Amino acid sequence: MDPVQSNHQDPADALKALFGEIGDLKRVRSAGRHGTIATRLFRAAWSELAAGEPAPEVARRITAQALAAARLGDLDRPLLIEAGLSPAEVNVVLCRAVEEISGPVPEPLRSALVSAVAVPAPGRPGELPRFVGLLEDQPRAGVTCPGRPRIVLEPAESHAEHCLVVAVYGVLLAPRYGADPATVFLAALAHHFHNAGMPDSGFTGEMLLGDHLGPVMQHFVDDALASLEPGLRRRVAEARACLPDADTPEGRAFHAADTVDRVLEIAQHLRAASLTMDTVLGEMALVHDGPVKGFQDRVLAEMRIP
Repeated sequence: MDPVQSNHQDPADALKALFGEIGDLKRVRSAGRHGTIATRLFRAAWSELAAGEPAPEVARRITAQALAAARLGDLDRPLLIEAGLSPAEVNVVLCRAVEEISGPVPEPLRSALVSAVAVPAPGRPGELPRFVGLLEDQPRAGVTCPGRPRIVLEPAESHAEHCLVVAVYGVLLAPRYGADPATVFLAALAHHFHNAGMPDSGFTGEMLLGDHLGPVMQHFVDDALASLEPGLRRRVAEARACLPDADTPEGRAFHAADTVDRVLEIAQHLRAASLTMDTVLGEMALVHDGPVKGFQDRVLAEMRIP
């Protein structure tokens, strides 16, 4: 199923733009809060799963929160409640944000996500498995190719951020491939279990390990799985069965999401490096309309900026 067209954009372009906004959750931070929004959503997902929340509900709720945060940043439910808004008023704001950004998402998933963002997270967080903190601390390798020097991209995303964004993309892409979104979500959250204990040396390191790669990775995967209670461990292991290939709907949805995130992450670095003042002052209206814009423009002209 193709995503619905949004604002007369080409559907593929609209979906790409949506994914770009979600990917930027790896870079949005706020005072007094741990890590990026993507990091905190990764923690929230595993906390809810560890508390026994059903995977389909967690997948919808976390995906909906990611969509809202892509526009609102950290203006989330707890903060808005603290600021004095009623629960009903908070729901209006959050639902408006999801509705605004989710034009490329097909129905009935789009409506389900709008509804899901109005449901508060469960009040009984589960104990976080040890691998969650380790994946937060483990940076991604950058761009590697056997026989060539590594291209280091800073700031490096963490494996937790990557896994969370791939999980959200996977839910949004699941209808396109006829996949079960909860399975894709769990597989994506868990697809870098090995990097909880295994520093990321990228494609280069994997090739140099040769026949040792499989056993080394499996050692750390088994360690991460062992930290989950039996029911969740079984469900995660079953979801991970789609990772080796793209022969199933879930495998195709996962690998599509993973590929998109890996390439869009590099595109973000390239976009930042090629940013121009024409874009900043023109398209993005850094000095925007307001009562003092005329004065601001004169100051820039007098200072010959840019």
